[in-house]
Amino acid sequence: MSIALRMRSAKPLLRTLRHHLGFRRTISTTDGGSATKFLETFNEEFEIGNRIITLETGKIARFANGAVVFSMEDTKVLSTVTSAKGDTAKADFLPLTVDYQEKQFAQGMIPSTYMRREGAPKERELLCARIIDRPIRPLFPPGFYHEVQVMASVLSSNGKQDPDVLAANATSAALMLSDIPWGGPIGMVRIGRICGQFVVNPTMDELSLSDLNLIYACTKDKTLMIDVQAREISEKDLQAGLRLAHPEAVKYIEPQIRLAAKAGKSKKEYRLSMLSDKTLEKVTNLAEAPIKAVFTDPTYGKFERGEALDNITQDVKKVLEEEGDEESIKVLSKTVDTVRKKVVRKRIIAEGSRVDGRQLDEVRPLYCEAGYVPMLHGSAIFSRGETQVLCTVTLGAPTDAQHLDSLVGPPLKRFMLHYSFPPFCINEVGKRGGLNRREVGHGTLAEKALLAVLPPEDRFPYTVRINSEVMASDGSTSMATVCGGSMALMDAGIPVREHVAGVSVGLVTELDPSTGEIMDYRILTDILGLEDHLGDIDFKIAGTRKGVTAIQLDMKPAGIPLDIICECLEPAHKARQQIIDQMEREINAPRTKGGSTSPRLVTLKYSNDAIRRLIGPMGAAKRKMELETGARISVDDGTLTIVAKNQSVMDKILEKVDFIVGREIEVGGIYKGVVSNIKEYGAFVEFNGGQQGLLHISELSHEPVSRVSDVVSIGQQLSLMCIGQDVHGNIKLSLKATLLGPGGSKTNRIAEGSTASAKETAEIWAPVWNASNITQEQNSASEMSIEKNEVCETKPSASQTPVIVIRSAAECDKEEKSISSNHNRTSNGSLVDNGVQLHHKSKSPSKSKPRKSQDAVDSPSDSGPLPYKNAKKPKLSMQKESKSDTRRAEGDEKEGKNKTPLTAKDLKLGTEVTAKVYQIRAHGLVLDLGGGVRGMYRYEEDGKKDFKIGDEMRVVCSSFSSKGIPVLSAVDDNQL
Repeated sequence: MSIALRMRSAKPLLRTLRHHLGFRRTISTTDGGSATKFLETFNEEFEIGNRIITLETGKIARFANGAVVFSMEDTKVLSTVTSAKGDTAKADFLPLTVDYQEKQFAQGMIPSTYMRREGAPKERELLCARIIDRPIRPLFPPGFYHEVQVMASVLSSNGKQDPDVLAANATSAALMLSDIPWGGPIGMVRIGRICGQFVVNPTMDELSLSDLNLIYACTKDKTLMIDVQAREISEKDLQAGLRLAHPEAVKYIEPQIRLAAKAGKSKKEYRLSMLSDKTLEKVTNLAEAPIKAVFTDPTYGKFERGEALDNITQDVKKVLEEEGDEESIKVLSKTVDTVRKKVVRKRIIAEGSRVDGRQLDEVRPLYCEAGYVPMLHGSAIFSRGETQVLCTVTLGAPTDAQHLDSLVGPPLKRFMLHYSFPPFCINEVGKRGGLNRREVGHGTLAEKALLAVLPPEDRFPYTVRINSEVMASDGSTSMATVCGGSMALMDAGIPVREHVAGVSVGLVTELDPSTGEIMDYRILTDILGLEDHLGDIDFKIAGTRKGVTAIQLDMKPAGIPLDIICECLEPAHKARQQIIDQMEREINAPRTKGGSTSPRLVTLKYSNDAIRRLIGPMGAAKRKMELETGARISVDDGTLTIVAKNQSVMDKILEKVDFIVGREIEVGGIYKGVVSNIKEYGAFVEFNGGQQGLLHISELSHEPVSRVSDVVSIGQQLSLMCIGQDVHGNIKLSLKATLLGPGGSKTNRIAEGSTASAKETAEIWAPVWNASNITQEQNSASEMSIEKNEVCETKPSASQTPVIVIRSAAECDKEEKSISSNHNRTSNGSLVDNGVQLHHKSKSPSKSKPRKSQDAVDSPSDSGPLPYKNAKKPKLSMQKESKSDTRRAEGDEKEGKNKTPLTAKDLKLGTEVTAKVYQIRAHGLVLDLGGGVRGMYRYEEDGKKDFKIGDEMRVVCSSFSSKGIPVLSAVDDNQL
């Protein structure tokens, strides 16, 4: 006979009592080798929502009072419960602690923290702990004040199932196995809805498609807890979801009962801290009448009422001290509270009278104010009765989103609501610590309520943070946060669809003393803090006019029938409509006007090389710019996103970005550059992210300049205006255009009101309310493909500058040397290009004209206005890499019935136009064809040569030069 069989036959009594005494049997055998230990485990397997679920106990955590491993697919959660030793309670309340922990080993990861270990509980862990705490707390017997601790740990997670519901059911099973008195078990289930169809135990992928995330906990016949996040689901559909959830949750209960029958311990007899009938009767006789007088006077406020009740307590204490009743004095505070609760509940049930004199369905007086703090992005005050909150909105860059290090769910959260409950809001002294479970829970509830109306990320790229500061608390501050947050979002200009409002509904019941069943009840709308304390439930419901967006139900008794819970939805709906009406009177749409403090966001497209220059080695350049300006820069796949808190900061950061990377060059734009080379005819300036421009000697000052070096020097930083380009491809810059002229005004290169620089075009980086319509083509630095003979088109009201390729000083030097060598080979000392003699400066004593006369045609200084919204400004290519000698066509005005100005695109071979003489050269003319288009005309042998600037002549486009410049011929020789 084996050792195991001998032990079974020898110890029948031990085998009988093992379930009741909590003993776990281990068997060791020694057959000449190492001993083998056998752990007796107990399992229950069942199916809910097409998913196999397993409950297991006995294998791990065997010293805990109760321990259960709950498994669904590859997700496993261990929950353990323990209680303090001894029979005497040390508190006058239930010190229940619930800890939920998600460690990174559960998904095969090492924590990314510096110490490579988990730190303080995260928000999600606190929220999951609340999900476990809320349904189990009401089921502990009254007077049970022994310390109890629940610890739930995720052992493994496949990322498909949220472990929170699993942890709650595991905790219920562990309490059933323990010797702690508890009125369970409970069942908890999650319900989703996809395309109108309810889904039981949805996966995380299914939840992302669902418009409902319902967590429902219950006993066999009563509801214990509800938590909802929805996308404006109607009350009717919500009731259908609740009625489906109840039978599904009940399916978790029977397997727990079977497991407890197999492996559960006998419940221990704990000493309960109950009030004696003698003490309760004595205090009732002394305090009931004065308490009733306080609660029948609606003129009392929160603190006046509290002070009156304190005085009553002191009066009763004096009487008990005179009688020497020490036992009653020890529990006096709790006894007076019991009497107070009895008086208030009786008046509500019998008379329908509330503490402050309101009707049962009446909402307290409301006060709404949007824009209370104008300097902030958005702000609002919301007051309901004596409850008041101040909500503020702050907008940030996409990189400001919160990084979530959770086992399930999205990795980022771009909308955050932080709720703060400072001690002064209830006139108390206290310390501000770290994360508070109550504050985290209230803030998350309001966050879920508002999330349903926020615009999608592709239309609204901002990160949004709402701060809710409770200024005064007299009940339902979380629902006041929903209302205040909704108004603050609109005040910030965020395009939310509509307002969201919230209200708390309470319940007062009358029980049958013999059966404990509910005989009568009253539903209270918009409960006070005192009605929350003395009532049975706190049912928070938030939503829009269309439907519900968030719900949180907590209760004090051991469950309420679901029918009564569903009945509470209708008065909450009516109250919500009244509150939204009041909110819309204050602000009914997102604000559309901005100010100097409005946040700015701009998204720019750059090449990867440009972005590398901007970021710098190890991101040093990017961090330096952020530190110096206060703006925030984020880079993602060729996209540069900049967020600044106001326009001033945006101007500073764009100026730095422009200097490093450059932007699309515009005629009339102001750019900062550094002189890199000086020639006799001008200076070459490096600007706009390393590009080259020519500052001609004639553009240095309004006064005559004999030497370039008298005005500028190499390395000097200048603010210059782009005034066009010459036929050689050089960008033409002007210093005098930025200086005051002799008449005290700047040169009128660009019409008044027309601007080009980043600072002067703030409309491009619109405030938040225009974020969805922002187009950054004007600021794009993406490379443009320019084919040969490609021409640009402009609107009639704008002067035209053809797209060019920028030439450097080195290229100009190289060309000068080439021209000089060619000059020595020509008999007349000139270089002829397509019939036009272009003179270049050389040391030979020729009659060449100064360099100024050799430059290609300037853009006209008196060109028409360039309105920001009505015409495109002439732009030059930013392609720094392309430095070919490609030239672009320059055209004229084409005659027609309406005399529409000619564009370069219209100019083709054989096109006849009337041109004006713009410049006179040795072998030909430069003709103005209109619309900023220029062409070349070569003198004919016997033709007219005595032209004057401004003369008109009829010409036809006969060809184009190798540089793409139109070559013109006279139409009729007789008129020449």
